[in-house]
Amino acid sequence: MLRSARNLARLVAVARALSRHNALFPLGLVPQLVPFVEFAERFARRDAPGRPGERLARALQEMGPAFIKLGQSLATRADLLGETIARDLSLLQDRLPPFPAEEARATLERELGQPLPALFASFEDRPVAAASIAQVHFATTTEGEAVAVKILRPGIEEAIGRDLDFFLWLAEWAERLHPPLRRYKPVEAVRLLARSTRREMDLRLEAAAAAEFAENNKDALGFRVPRVDWRRTGRRVVTFERVEGLPADERDRLLAAGLDPDAILERAAVVFFNQVFRDGFFHADMHPGNMLIDPKTGDIVALDFGIMGRLELADRRNLAEVLLGFLERDYARVAEVFFRAGFLPPDQDRAAFTQACRALGEPILGLPLNEISFGRLLGQLLATAEEFEMETQPQLLLLQKTMVVAEGVGRALNPAVNIWTLARPLVEQWMRDNLGPEAQLREAVAEGVEALRRLPATLGRLERLLETGPRPAPERRAVEHGRVAGVLLLLLGLLLGLALG
Repeated sequence: MLRSARNLARLVAVARALSRHNALFPLGLVPQLVPFVEFAERFARRDAPGRPGERLARALQEMGPAFIKLGQSLATRADLLGETIARDLSLLQDRLPPFPAEEARATLERELGQPLPALFASFEDRPVAAASIAQVHFATTTEGEAVAVKILRPGIEEAIGRDLDFFLWLAEWAERLHPPLRRYKPVEAVRLLARSTRREMDLRLEAAAAAEFAENNKDALGFRVPRVDWRRTGRRVVTFERVEGLPADERDRLLAAGLDPDAILERAAVVFFNQVFRDGFFHADMHPGNMLIDPKTGDIVALDFGIMGRLELADRRNLAEVLLGFLERDYARVAEVFFRAGFLPPDQDRAAFTQACRALGEPILGLPLNEISFGRLLGQLLATAEEFEMETQPQLLLLQKTMVVAEGVGRALNPAVNIWTLARPLVEQWMRDNLGPEAQLREAVAEGVEALRRLPATLGRLERLLETGPRPAPERRAVEHGRVAGVLLLLLGLLLGLALG
């Protein structure tokens, strides 16, 4: 009862904020709320500027950190809000007024367990960036190194926790009041948002992600990751080597600095391909503010590792096949991937899904490549697949959002070039290396070796099962032991055959 009362009061406050920006329309997704929306619209600010998506983005930003995260999540749901609104939400800026420097200093000392002068020779009170969850201050360590210190907002865990509970309550009621909304899985989507947001609030995880990302890209030409200062890092504080540069999407400033935007775009395409396909560990928040260009070398420098994505090898193979299937207009191949991967239930209509893929691909694939957004296409494909009862694939939704942002940066560098045009030869080569006959042989050998490695434990479990069960007659035991020996010989024969083949 208390939870419902608290969240009802929150709903009224949210409706008022949406009304101020004439952005009440999302509440209309639940038919039972339409009378409430129509009443509230009488008080809406009719002269609020911008498209509906722009007005909604401003309202979400005004409502605070969790709502900004919600807006960024909704930017991937064109199936729910429409393409134009989703595109506007993808531009939502994660910026909030800074919190006082005194609180930043107090958090540092409390988290790191030392007085500030023991850690930093200087600490700039004015933050260089203030976002929804944390803000960044420049400082110089006692060893003389220039660093950037990221500090969580005071009380942010409690504030976001309350809002996430409100989102969950709202999603639960939406599913109860309007069952057709269940196919969009709002409750599951909120739980995914909650998990990713809570991970962002442990800055040790961000430091670990940055270290792994740096290790993956240590040999990458023209791309680098700032070093983590582990001595000055804790749950609510993370310290990085300080880097400065030009925003990746400001072509004119790059040209004025004597840099070649096309060369930077080629480098970005290779880096993005390697993150997604080679490593399966990608930066999932690589908007222009998190990509700087070194004005001296033209190197891309990545920042902010709070949101990272992972793709298993099977997902990477499926993604590569889907991309090439669309590029080659092989819609049956796209459908085959979704059924073979288990994304779609086997009782769904394969021919109908193939036709749906064609309906998505044909209208855009006749366009020049620089006008095609494969990120948007993947979003539409996932939305269509959900109509065929696909289980939510959070890793692909996160990648889809990342693809849209990467394409936007690419177009800012050169509007005439699509980043996937540059990456396509890399994708095709990766597929030959990972889906060809040699790759299949290597995988079969690896699976055989793994099966052999597990065999002793399996046989041990089988033996214990035989000992605890009814004791078989001697002749039956002999047969069973013979079968086990036969299995061993068969496995060894298969491994030798694969290795010598």
